[in-house]
Order: sequence, then C-alpha cells, then structure tokens
Amino acid sequence: MTKPEVRSRGVRSTAEAQRVRILARAVEVFARSGYRATPVTDVALEANVSTAYVFRLFDGKLGLFVAAVDECYERIAAAMTAGAEKSAGTGSAELLDAMSTAYVALIHDRSLIALQVHAQSACDVPEIQEAVRRGIAKVVRTVSAASGADDDAVQRFLAYGQLCHLIVQAGLGDVDSSWARLVDHGIRHD
Repeated sequence: MTKPEVRSRGVRSTAEAQRVRILARAVEVFARSGYRATPVTDVALEANVSTAYVFRLFDGKLGLFVAAVDECYERIAAAMTAGAEKSAGTGSAELLDAMSTAYVALIHDRSLIALQVHAQSACDVPEIQEAVRRGIAKVVRTVSAASGADDDAVQRFLAYGQLCHLIVQAGLGDVDSSWARLVDHGIRHD
C-alpha cells in the first residue's frame, strides 16, 4: 500500500488536505455502490492511501459515509449560492431559475445524485438519516435565503429537483414514449 501522506511539489500534504481529497473519492466510490456494499478499502484504493489512514481520519465506515453525504449537500448548497450570485435578475423566480441552471450543471457529475439516492435508501441507519436531514435542511435554507422565494416556490423548486433526479437516473429523456415525455416535459436536466 502507498504511504498515507503524499508529496506534492515538495510539500507534505496536511491531514486536512488529505481528508478533503479522500472525501472527494469517497463521494464517487459510495455513489457507485452505496453504504452497505462499499468497503473502505475501495475508497482507500481510489484515494491512493492506506485503509488504516482512512480510519485514522474518519470515524470508521459510517463516519466516512456521513462525511461524504455532508460533502455532497455542501456542494449542492454552494452551487445554489453561486447560481444566485451570478444571476442578473433580482426577483425570486429569476434567482430560482439561476439556481436551477447551476444545479443542472452540477449534476453532470452523476455521482452527486447517486450518492443522495444511496443515502436516502440507508436512512434506516440513524446517523445517515440525520446526515440526509442536515443536508436537506442546508439546501432548503440556502435556496430560501438566496432566492427570497416563498415557501411554496421553494417546495416546488425542491420537488422539481427530485423529479430531475428521477429523469436523469432512469434515463427518461432518452425514452421515446408518451409517458416518458410527460414526466420529462419542461424539466431541465442536461
């Protein structure tokens, strides 16, 4: 196994830098096979560190998965904020539209959608359920604050986002059938 600390440009990586790098790999690896089917060794191999080093930085497999879920929702909230900040409009509908555009760009990395689905399916584990709740709360608060939209508009925005997940994950945009076109109609996802 490789050394836990990696040299880059002659400077040893800090534990925090390694933690960030391992988390990025963990999001991708857990997105492929979820919490239950992914051994920590898979994440360690992908991050090019020892499994022991992963356990040193994270509180076991559960701690690593929860941290990956937190990272996923952090990326989503950051994209929503950036989308609103780049918007030329000032009305809540325009800001929500800008956030939607930012989210569509973000989910080209399908690992974020897949990780959310895996996390939701593992909500029978209390720590994972709490991470999902914490992440949704962060996104709701971010969208509400950045858009100034009323509760109904924020709820619709989130509901369309979940519908977008379904369309992307099931590949409904590629299905040439009236039922699929009905589900896909008016939803931006690519």
